[in-house]
Amino acid sequence: MQVILLERVAKLGQMGDVVKVRDGFARNFLLPQGKALRATDANKAAFEDQKAQLEARNLETKKEAAALAEKLDGAIYVVIRSASDSGALYGSVTPRDVADAAEADGFTIDRRQIVLNAPIKNLGLHGMTVVLHPEVTAKISVNVARSIEEAELQASGKSIQELAAEAEAAAEFEIAELFDDLGGAAGEDDDA
Repeated sequence: MQVILLERVAKLGQMGDVVKVRDGFARNFLLPQGKALRATDANKAAFEDQKAQLEARNLETKKEAAALAEKLDGAIYVVIRSASDSGALYGSVTPRDVADAAEADGFTIDRRQIVLNAPIKNLGLHGMTVVLHPEVTAKISVNVARSIEEAELQASGKSIQELAAEAEAAAEFEIAELFDDLGGAAGEDDDA
């Protein structure tokens, strides 16, 4: 099916381009979302009449998105989840969770605007992209932790696994020193 794009669509084309797409993609996504029109002679003429208005509206939404991206870029949101001692989450963090965290901070972001590179299934800092407009994106981070204190530790650069390993190493060192002291005391008793 051939369609006329009413806005820029990633990996497809710019506004005004006539592109050939699969029927299902056009019927289920492009047409209902208002991103395209069927490429008929009547729609081509209507598009040419409305082209200036569409470009002006697109430019306005792009400016708004750029202003929001400037405020949002580099933001870090904390999401509290329960997890195992090894740091694996009991579930995962979804784009909806990230959108809710951003909304609590005062930004209105739709979950469909958040692009995750991979599912978030463990504690730590995770980067992601927010697509505010087809031509405007922002980078944000999500700090997934079991508590606020743990989130603060992770934000300072330490992971929970590193802290647990340090605590375990310190405990093993204390035990080794204790056995060395006991061994030395036993040797003194033999001499006496």
